[in-house]
Amino acid sequence: MQYFVALKIGEKRVKNAQELLSNFLSDGTPALPALALKDNKSNNWEPVGEENYFAIVQEEQGYLIAICDKNGIAKAIANWFSLQSKDAIKSKIVEAGNMEEYFGKLSLPV
Repeated sequence: MQYFVALKIGEKRVKNAQELLSNFLSDGTPALPALALKDNKSNNWEPVGEENYFAIVQEEQGYLIAICDKNGIAKAIANWFSLQSKDAIKSKIVEAGNMEEYFGKLSLPV
């Protein structure tokens, strides 16, 4: 796939993931765009996957919540949350029932 075609498709999927994640956030916390293209070592460009999973990463600053594809490529992220805020957001996502949690290694923007 050509780079610009893959990028346009990926950007649309990132925007949809941002909107989806925003539905579960409160207090004006923004859902930020992440990666639109799969990370590969060739000139074969591919957009991030269409499917949506949620992932939670714990760091020193708190918890990061991401919407990713089946390969763990983050499409939208929101950070940093306390344990209580993370639990509340996770509960909302689980109650909605339309996403599974991703437990593998997450690819995040640098």
